[in-house]
Amino acid sequence: ASSNPSFSLYGLPKTVSKEEKTTLAYTLAKVLQEDDVDNVAKRILDKLSQDLYWVLLKKTVTVEQKKKIEQLNLTGVGFNAESSRFYPEGSSSAHLLGFVGSDAKGENTGYFGLEGYFDGELKGISGLVRHERDASGLPILTGNFFTNQANNGKDLILNIDSPVQFIAEKTLKEGILRYGAKSGLVVIMDPKTGGILAQASFPNYDPQNFPNFPKELYRNPVVADQYEPGSTFKVLVMAAALNEDLVKPDTQCDICSGPIQLGGFSIRTWNNKYFPQTSMKDVIIHSDNTGMVFIGQKLGLDKFYSYLENFGFGKPTAVDLQDEGAPEIKPKSEWREIDLATTSFGQGIAVTPMQMVRAVSAIANKGNLMEPHVVKEIRDGSRVFEVKPKVVRQVIKDSTAKVITEMMVKAVEEGEAKWARPKGFKIAGKTGTAQIPVAGHYDPNKTIASFVGFAPADNPKFVMLVRYDQPSTSIYGSETAAPTFFEIAKELFTYYKIAPSE
Repeated sequence: ASSNPSFSLYGLPKTVSKEEKTTLAYTLAKVLQEDDVDNVAKRILDKLSQDLYWVLLKKTVTVEQKKKIEQLNLTGVGFNAESSRFYPEGSSSAHLLGFVGSDAKGENTGYFGLEGYFDGELKGISGLVRHERDASGLPILTGNFFTNQANNGKDLILNIDSPVQFIAEKTLKEGILRYGAKSGLVVIMDPKTGGILAQASFPNYDPQNFPNFPKELYRNPVVADQYEPGSTFKVLVMAAALNEDLVKPDTQCDICSGPIQLGGFSIRTWNNKYFPQTSMKDVIIHSDNTGMVFIGQKLGLDKFYSYLENFGFGKPTAVDLQDEGAPEIKPKSEWREIDLATTSFGQGIAVTPMQMVRAVSAIANKGNLMEPHVVKEIRDGSRVFEVKPKVVRQVIKDSTAKVITEMMVKAVEEGEAKWARPKGFKIAGKTGTAQIPVAGHYDPNKTIASFVGFAPADNPKFVMLVRYDQPSTSIYGSETAAPTFFEIAKELFTYYKIAPSE
C-alpha cells in the first residue's frame, strides 16, 4: 500500500456571479466526469449556490484533472494538496491490508487489517494554516499568517514474504474452485518468531474500490471468524496429556473397542472403525475420537481447562490486525462430562484460525507460545522501531514437543492424507473435519475441512493452517485441505532451498 498525490477542488461562491455559476458548474463537470455530466454539474451548482465563502466541490482530483482545470483559467475555484491511497497489487492481501475510507467528518480513516490497526501511525498529523480575512471572507495578503507544519505518517515494514504470499493465494484460489468450497483461508507463520509470512483468504475484495463489494467481505476471517477446529485440536490435547506424564505414545486405550456412551450421548469414530487396545500414537494416526475421550478423562477438567488457557484460547492473540475476535471458553462450572469428551476431539469449542495456528506453532517451537505479528518494523524518517519476537509463555516442555511432533509426523506418513504428502520431506501435521452447528444440532453434510502442520519437522521453517468452509467434492480435510497444504509446502521447500531429508 502506498499513497499517490491528489488534490481536493474547492469553490469560492461569493467571488462568482449568479449567472457565471451555471457555466462554471458544467465546465467543471465535463472535466471531472466523462458521463453523467448533468447530475455532476447539478451537485456542483448546488454547492456554489450556498451562502458560504468556501465549499468543497470534489474531494479527490487527479493530477491530470487538476492540470486541465488550471488551463481553463476559471475564476472562483482552487486546489488543496491531498494524498490518496494506492494498492499496486489490487486485491492481493486485501484482508491483511484493510482500506482507507472516510469517517463521519469526511476525514481519511483506516478500516480493518493494518490500515485500521495502525491508522494513527499511518496518517500522520495534518498541517494547519491560519490567516486573516477581509469583510467578504477573502484572505488579506498583508495580514497575519500562521502555519503549523504537517508530519508525514510512519512506514510499516511487514513480515509478509511476497513470494510466499503469492504461492498461498494462487494455490488457495485453485483449491476453492477444485473442491467447490464456499470460502477458504491459509495462514503461514514463522514458529520461532511469530512473524506472519503469508495470509490469504477468499472471497475477498479490492481495497481500492471497497464500496463496490458487500460489507460482509471486509472482515478478516483469519482473525474474526470462529469455528470448531475438529481433529486438528487433538494434537494439542494429546500434547497436554503427554506433558503431564499421564500417557506415553505406546499407552493403550482400554475404552476404544466400540462407541462410548456418555450422558445419553453416543460417541463414535469418524468412520465407525474401532481399534481395541489402540496406542496413543495410533489414536493420532487414525484420528480416533474414542481414544481422545480416554485422553480427556485422564487429564480431568481442571488440567484440561488450564491447558486450553495456556495454549491461548479464550483470549485474543494480540496480533497487529484490526477486528480480531476471541471466542469465549465456557466457564468451568458449566462443563459437563460430555463437554470434556467432545472438546477433546475439537467439537463444542470455538477458536479463530489465528489462535489455532499459533497454538500449534508452540509445538514447533520447543513448547514456546509466541505473540503473532504482521509488522516487522515501524519507520519514522531515520528512526526505526523493531517489533521483536515475544514469547508469551512455555506451554509444554521441549521434550514433550519432540514426542508429539514425532506422532504428527507418523500421522502424515500413515494417516488418511498420506497419498498427497511430498515424498522425502519430514512434515508434522494433522487433518481436521468438523461438522457445522446449525440450530442446536450438527449438519451432517456441511463441514469445515482443515489441515495444520509444520515443516521440516526437526527444524521448522514454517507452520501453516489451511481451512476450507463447506467443500462440496469431499467433506473431509484429508481430501481437500491436506492436498492444498502439501502443494504449498512443496513450493516453500523449493523457495527456501530445503532439500529432502530422506
